Amino acid sequence: MGLRLLALMVGMMLTVAIAQSQSRIKDIVSLQSSRDNQLIGYGLVVGLAGTGDSLRNAPFTETSMRSMLDTLGIATESGSARLNNIAAVIVTANLPAFVRHGSRIDIDVSSLGDASSLSGGRLVMTPLRGADGEIYAVAQGAVSVAGFLAEGDAASISQGTPTSGRIVNGAIVERELHGQMSEDSELTLQLRNPDFTTAIAITDEINGFASAQYGMRPAREIDSRTVIVKIPNGITSARFIASIESLVIKTDSPARVILDADTGTVVIGQDVRVSPVAVSHGALTVKISEAPTIVQPQPFSDGVTAEEPFTNIEVNDEGTALGIVNGASLQSLVEGLNRLGVGPRETIAILQTIKNAGALQADLVVQ
Repeated sequence: MGLRLLALMVGMMLTVAIAQSQSRIKDIVSLQSSRDNQLIGYGLVVGLAGTGDSLRNAPFTETSMRSMLDTLGIATESGSARLNNIAAVIVTANLPAFVRHGSRIDIDVSSLGDASSLSGGRLVMTPLRGADGEIYAVAQGAVSVAGFLAEGDAASISQGTPTSGRIVNGAIVERELHGQMSEDSELTLQLRNPDFTTAIAITDEINGFASAQYGMRPAREIDSRTVIVKIPNGITSARFIASIESLVIKTDSPARVILDADTGTVVIGQDVRVSPVAVSHGALTVKISEAPTIVQPQPFSDGVTAEEPFTNIEVNDEGTALGIVNGASLQSLVEGLNRLGVGPRETIAILQTIKNAGALQADLVVQ
């Protein structure tokens, strides 16, 4: 019930119970030899309806346009172009592992100049390079933009980001990146959330399975993030990975509290504990109002009409009573905060103060 009350607080506060749960190995680790590689390229988007770069403010766009036309065998006269239906963009993509020559991957397109929108544009052929400078893919296609921009002489309205878009299957892979897997090699499993308890659980589960199936214990833990697994003889790497990735283990995580002051979001882990503390929460409100009165002189007197000042001061001191917060469990911690009648942003201040007092037995992360 405490969690439900806390979720209904004004300000949109979120409390998530991160309990020990069962997960498949494939969901909590990644194979080191199957990492993605980032690609980047510079290109031009054409066909914009007057929302492209102003070539005076983005001279590199005009230079790129002339270079492209020269490549196509079209000569242009310097200084005569005043187009606004073209935009310079940065193209990025992730090249997955084991991808083959001729496969297609998604790309993201972002404006580099002062274009107001890429809606309706088409990216012309753009080479995508890796960190080594080699070309691994070539991108081209119509840009899909989620946002929009509408403007007139006196007002404008926009939604989303119209200066960035995406092209699904917009790049063709021209160079392959072979994984470093071989039949007699060792696999390196990397935990997405490093934890010693989880790493040992993975090692024990794989060794228990391999002992019964192959008569060997191939796994050994290196640290909180890395587990090394040797591939048994007589089986391919792909088949062995498929046999262990569906093994289920109990995952663990450290006690942690995440605070986001901008949005008022609070995420409290299941293992968070708080030593008994007394918390006083309240707000002092002082309201000052001016209500001057008009004073008239006595009849047949020499007095004049005057204004007499009148100040009304109201002091409201609410919620200053002490409340006991004894967080032996997540439920009791939430109920203790609910009894204080605090909102999400006040909860953030209280948790930070409890941490400073040494009573919060968890890692406090402020975003």
